[in-house]
Amino acid sequence: MSSQKSIRVAELFAGVGGFRLGLEGYHNPNEPQMELPAAGPYKTVWANQWEPPGTESKQFAARCYRARFGDDSVVNEDIHVALDQFERHERDIPDVDMVVGGFPCQDYSVAKPLSQAGGIEGKKGVLWWDIYRFLQLKKRPPYVLLENVDRLLKSPASQRGRDFAIILSCLNALGYSVEWRVVNSAEYGFPQRRKRTYILARITNESWELDRELSHGVMARAFPIDEIDPENIAHVEIPLDPYAATQSFNKGGKTSPFMDAGVMQRGRVATCRVVESYQGPRLVLGDVLVPESEVPEEFYIEPDKLSQWEYLKGAKRERRVNKRTGFEYVYSEGSMAFPDALDRPSRTILTGEGGRGASRFKHVIKTADGRYRRLVPDELDRLQGFPRGWTNTGMTDGHRAFCMGNALVVGIPHAIGRVIAELDEP
Repeated sequence: MSSQKSIRVAELFAGVGGFRLGLEGYHNPNEPQMELPAAGPYKTVWANQWEPPGTESKQFAARCYRARFGDDSVVNEDIHVALDQFERHERDIPDVDMVVGGFPCQDYSVAKPLSQAGGIEGKKGVLWWDIYRFLQLKKRPPYVLLENVDRLLKSPASQRGRDFAIILSCLNALGYSVEWRVVNSAEYGFPQRRKRTYILARITNESWELDRELSHGVMARAFPIDEIDPENIAHVEIPLDPYAATQSFNKGGKTSPFMDAGVMQRGRVATCRVVESYQGPRLVLGDVLVPESEVPEEFYIEPDKLSQWEYLKGAKRERRVNKRTGFEYVYSEGSMAFPDALDRPSRTILTGEGGRGASRFKHVIKTADGRYRRLVPDELDRLQGFPRGWTNTGMTDGHRAFCMGNALVVGIPHAIGRVIAELDEP
């Protein structure tokens, strides 16, 4: 691939650089322990990371990005403000071949139909619309690769699938053909059970046979699946105007029409459920642990605090009272594994993994000498496929955990990027 032309990338909502690592790899002679291979001839030429409300104390992810990729590697500014500056010719954003980003799942509601002056607008600060605006301002880069939670396909509860239909309608309006896939990273050998929706949009002259593209497209090549039964494929029409999707898409429907794999071209969708077909090596939680001699004492749970953890992790059915209204209700929830199994992939790591306090959702493991402890930040880095110590750039334990809870499994965009690079070969 060395003779290929570089694929220039803009990384939006960059966090600590998961997309960049997956696509571009990492090579720094001063940090050989962090070496990661590239997926192809990718070169990140612009990146944006900003954590609201914008205070300096909240910009720890951007500082980590700079520590790993260089002082000028990321624009630490609200993306909405950065795009305003670009439109006023106060800031340069280079032309790119690919836009990537893991955008937060927020409100996708559309304020104006296409026919009205100003086009499509979302509520101020809603981040999908900044991606859409970026694609418009930069004249439709050939590739777009996005990551979001799996529930994106069925939100909101009042109009199942509306939000994703809006996104598809926007991409269709710009001339993109789209593939999507909900990927559970553990099903492809990674040490964490993390389900996320990956959306790949690209400009292509190919005319897709939609049902065939489900099993022969980029996503299926990156993440192999069992043969699809044609009778299990559903077909959906996407409104040409995103405003129409807002108003009427699947109104009254009890379930979303979008399943965990799908393709769209010219507003026509084929979608189905798929079964993973992976024959490679598989990692588990135990594979990412550091030696116990390197674990600080503060990560061990004091024996007299174990009962708190056991209560929070255990099954419950108990009467509770709403402190504000006085309403009495029965609260129930199932049990969680305690401690977490070392011979299986971990549960999804969340932003609240840091800190010493007892929690239902933090991971706890039992050591060989019978003690219980939380995961250290280096282990959280590795569960996401980052090099060990990636976030060790002066952050607190809590901030490192927050960054990894917001991050993606690096190997997922790497696998997709390898297939895209093959498509882009001369």
